[in-house]
Amino acid sequence: MKSSPANRSRDIERQAGYLRPEHCTPPPPRSHSPHDMWFIRDGCGIVCGVITWMLVFYAEFVVVFVMLLPAKSVVYSIFNGAVFNGLAFLALASHFRAMCTDPGAVPKGNATKEFIESLQLKPGQVVYKCPKCCSIKPDRAHHCSVCKRCIKKMDHHCPWVNNCVGENNQKYFVLFTMYIALISLHALMMVALHFVFCFEEDWTKCSSFSPPATVILLILLCFEGLLFLIFTSVMFGTQVHSICNDETGIEQLKKEERRWAKRSKWMNMKVVFGHPFSLSWLSPFARPDHGKANLYQYVV
Repeated sequence: MKSSPANRSRDIERQAGYLRPEHCTPPPPRSHSPHDMWFIRDGCGIVCGVITWMLVFYAEFVVVFVMLLPAKSVVYSIFNGAVFNGLAFLALASHFRAMCTDPGAVPKGNATKEFIESLQLKPGQVVYKCPKCCSIKPDRAHHCSVCKRCIKKMDHHCPWVNNCVGENNQKYFVLFTMYIALISLHALMMVALHFVFCFEEDWTKCSSFSPPATVILLILLCFEGLLFLIFTSVMFGTQVHSICNDETGIEQLKKEERRWAKRSKWMNMKVVFGHPFSLSWLSPFARPDHGKANLYQYVV
């Protein structure tokens, strides 16, 4: 089997000595649970994350105070308010889970002599060592220069969630893009209806704000909604496509040779969102259960 250029640049080893484990200090003892909060201290990512929340809150303000509260129909206001606020809550919850969930970081500095010998490698078996974080790199793991860790099944590093999108948090990232696209579409529909209502009625009666302020707020919301609808829809589509084909964004970009077993598209979805299919797929609060889905991982 030919090795790809990406594989040739790695440290390849069949014996512990070749990996130079003396260059790796033992990893610090883990004093916390793997379910503890994960947070990347990156200035750009933190700013992008805060901007994301502020834009959602801005949309919330315009929808509630400019369009829904002045509306004549109470049923219209309650229904649209419940739908928009519910989707916005799920979007922010998905963003928080994507940002504060360990994406699948490989233990740092585990390329020690003791750990390599404990693997009990067979003759001819190949393992990879990341020279940057001094870790034994599992298959399909890549090093992130922002997180400074190797991430299992890393798709990409997204500054908007201030985290890598990887094996453990891809579900939350997909839900985040889906719910942002839905609230953007909902907001655009309400803006269009509100403009029609204001043109038919007196502008001073269609909002508690002055006509110029109302127009500016609605135009800004329209621009924000259109921009986020296009961006998140495209991102949602590419993520679902990658999941169905079981190929991450980095693997597609580097055109890495496929060395893992092929599964059905439906099974690939279950691996990310949980097995079996249920409404918990749509919940950012439900941790996906990969147990049964992984039984099919190496079935061709």
